[in-house]
Parts: sequence; C-alpha cells; structure tokens
Amino acid sequence: MRILHTSDWHVGRTFHGRDLLVEQESVLSGLADLVSTEKVDVVVISGDLYDRAVPSADAVALCARVLMWIRAAGARIVITPGNHDSAARIGVFGEFAAAGGLYLRTQISLLDKPVELEDEHGPVAVYGIPFLEPEPARHALGVADKGHAPVLGEAMRRIRADLASREARSVVLAHAFVTGGAPSESERTIAVGGVQDVSMQVFAGVDYVALGHLHGPQTLAENLRYSGSPLAYSFSEARHRKSVWLVELDEGGLVGVERRDLPVPRQLAVVSGTLADVLEDPAHKPLEDHFLSVVLTDQVRPMDALRQLQKRFEHAVHVEWRPEQGPQHDMTYAERVRGRTDEEVACCFVSDTRGSEPTVAEMALLREAFASVAREQEQ
Repeated sequence: MRILHTSDWHVGRTFHGRDLLVEQESVLSGLADLVSTEKVDVVVISGDLYDRAVPSADAVALCARVLMWIRAAGARIVITPGNHDSAARIGVFGEFAAAGGLYLRTQISLLDKPVELEDEHGPVAVYGIPFLEPEPARHALGVADKGHAPVLGEAMRRIRADLASREARSVVLAHAFVTGGAPSESERTIAVGGVQDVSMQVFAGVDYVALGHLHGPQTLAENLRYSGSPLAYSFSEARHRKSVWLVELDEGGLVGVERRDLPVPRQLAVVSGTLADVLEDPAHKPLEDHFLSVVLTDQVRPMDALRQLQKRFEHAVHVEWRPEQGPQHDMTYAERVRGRTDEEVACCFVSDTRGSEPTVAEMALLREAFASVAREQEQ
C-alpha cells in the first residue's frame, strides 16, 4: 500500500494580509498528479485542513475541489482535525462521506476505531487521533493527569489495545508537538501550563505515524515524521524545502519512505539595508517577484516605507525598522539614563522611538509638562 502523508494545509490562510488561495490551489492541485504518477492508494491529512474553525466559503470550495481531484485520481482520503480546525464542522456527514472514499476521523470516542483498508497483503488499520485539547480530552478519556502527554498516551493505549485484536499493519495520524521537532514562527502554540510536547515513545508499536502541526518537514524516526505545510506561512520558513512523504507498506509493515518535493508558487526572501539602498541596488532584481520582508537600517524611520518598496517589489509585505545603533546599544536602561535630567531622558525617548530629535516646540511642551508635575508635587 502506498500512502501520501500530508498535513497543515491551512486553506484560507493569509500571508501578512495577502490572500493565498491562488497559491494554495496551485500547490494542492498537484497532489492529484502525484496520486496518479506514484499510484498512491491513500492520502492522509494530519490536521489543520483549514486555517480557522469557521473557514470562508472560498476556502471550503477550494478544499472540496482539491479533495475531489485526489479522489478522482484514485486515492482514498483520511482526515483528522488539528488545533486550527473545528472537529464538529469537518466531521459533519462523515458517515456519508466514507461511502465515497473520504474518511473523517474527528471524534475522540472513536479514535481507536480505525479506517479498515485492504491491499494484496491484507488489512491496514488507519487510526486518526483528532487534536486533543488537554482539558476536555482528559475528561472524555478518563485521564487524571493534565497536559498533552497523558491524553495522547491514553489515546495510543486504546489504539494499541484495538490493534492487538487484529492482524493488520497500522498507520496513526496525530496532530501534536513531539519532542525533537523543530518549530517555526507560523504554528499556533498548543502549550497548556507551559507543557506542549510529548515523547516519541508515546507512539511506539505502530508501523507508521503521520504527524501534523509543525510546518517544516522532518524525520524524528524512520516511522515517525512530520510532512510539514505545503506552503511557507512565515518568513522563518524561507529555507524550508516543502514536500510530502510517500510511504510504502508491504506484507511485513513499513518498507520505505521517500520524499516528494512540492512546487513553490512564490518564493520568500529577507533583505536589509537603508531604504535607498534596497530600492536602488540592482542585485535585488531577482527578488522583485518574491514575497519580501525588509529590515530597514536607516537612522531615521522612513515615512510610508512599505508603499515605497512596493513600487519596485510588488510583493513586499513586511517592513521592520532596525536602525544601526551606537555604542550605547548594549547598555542597560539604568546605565543609559544615569545622571540625566528628566528633560534629557524625555528627549532621548522621543529620539529613540521616532528616530529624530524633538523640535523646539516639542521641547517647550515637555518643559511645560515637567513644570506642571513639579508644581503639583509641591502642593
């Protein structure tokens, strides 16, 4: 059996205010081509199908199109919800969808009831663990201890118990932060009480674990992997090699996992320098079609910098002002203000936050304010 492991589609997500539906359709529609060319039997989506619990009509329509294309290409589909999804909304009509080859595993009470599939070697049990919000999940599962590890441990205990009653190979879908995984800036934290990670050992005893939540593809063990998101959703992912995992099971279990790269509809880049340098440097020409984040080093904050940058870089979406600092940059606040008057401190505050010295009129207003405070203190 050949399984395509994907996750974290986040359909409907924006990138610094830019709509990504066109880019998402461009990448996700290619999954159907992979199904055809690689003779994939099952596509799994390990959580965060959508970017929000109540997705837009356009996001739902895009998901429906992509799932229909995958199904038409010949693969069955198994989906579990992630922390961005609404399990109830994704799972609605699940029993009817299964008749068409779309299996929705959204209920905690059914996490140990697998999707039962067959190939020439016999049965394969595919278990879907929906994202387990620790507090409600521990009540549903009868777990006394708080946190992600106890509820996922109980979920896997139930799965192993069911698996022991079968003669089947096994695949588990889970949306979680597993110790050893490398996060990026675009995942929403799932920490509760400061503890969000679970041990790899929690998932022992199954042939393959298809993880979701972290957006970078990574291998924690040969049979324990994150596929990552199909697109980059933060500039911290600019160096990610977006891909999916092609998993193969034979009669004895996992026989191999291969990587399949996904297309990049628009690359990401980060540049720094003064506004004038960034706008004029011919070396930046290859970046004119990139999503661009710019770190400006001008000593004075440029006015309307993003609009100016977009005249050359249409897809510039983020600007950060980080002026080159003087020798006081590494000093503590107490060291910087020691021996200064209130007026001098206020003057420096205006300079640091605005990037230019206060005007004569502004200094007069500051002196008037300090004088007023002094009079009140004397009364």
